[in-house]
Amino acid sequence: MEIFNTQNSLRTYLETPRAQHQKIALVPTMGALHEGHMSLISEAKKHADIVVCSIFVNPTQFNDPKDLEKYPRPIENDIKLLEAQGCDILFIPSVEEMYPDAEEQWQIDLGRLDQIWEGAQRPGHFQGVTQIVYKLFNLVNPDVACFGQKDFQQVMVIQRMIEIKNLDIQLIICPIIRSKNGLALSSRNARLSEAGKEKALILSHTLQAVKKGFNENVAIPELQHIAEQMITEEGEVELEYFAISETRTLERVETVEADKQYIAHIVAWIEGVRLIDNMLLND
Repeated sequence: MEIFNTQNSLRTYLETPRAQHQKIALVPTMGALHEGHMSLISEAKKHADIVVCSIFVNPTQFNDPKDLEKYPRPIENDIKLLEAQGCDILFIPSVEEMYPDAEEQWQIDLGRLDQIWEGAQRPGHFQGVTQIVYKLFNLVNPDVACFGQKDFQQVMVIQRMIEIKNLDIQLIICPIIRSKNGLALSSRNARLSEAGKEKALILSHTLQAVKKGFNENVAIPELQHIAEQMITEEGEVELEYFAISETRTLERVETVEADKQYIAHIVAWIEGVRLIDNMLLND
């Protein structure tokens, strides 16, 4: 696996495969890699000749400097995982490399996509996400880019940016990877005790119950009630929000239309750790 720290070195290296018309895939990450990330690398390999993974803890998408400071950076372990998975290129730039102008401005009109749900909880977060992803897209110029379904709102935001900027990039949404018990894999899970991980299973259990009800034509308001009740009855789990939304806009819905796709998404706090999960209801 080739490792690069500067944009110029990576750009120069990619000139040859691009001249040979090899397909290039990009998997942007912030490191602290786990099996979920490895599934993105595996999927990328199916669609491209060369897979580029980036690891960059992007400061512009953090609202709280303390969160940025304590974000895990186990780079040596990340490198071992990527090598074992057969990743071709790893790009690990510094903040100065990606933001040479500390006062750089970025604004893209994402409509309500960056104002609701995660956007409401973390103002400016998705502006920061699109800012760094656009930089990486311009640098790597990938044919395909792989993102995980777990951060579904982020995926929809990036899809919208691709449309706005008219980029010729295929966005591949990779399924959520779960433990054998159903817990969605996340670097945040490491901060949970074993009891906390057991408690966290209520998120996937709730989503499964909602999906079952949805496919049995249970009304949306009733599904909302079922979800909230399941979380409340679990105890020691603080629900931040649960909603059923149309997938493209992520606007909350009260009724179902036959030609649209829907997703249930949930955020809850367990042992001071904020956990997110979601499930497509009509795959």
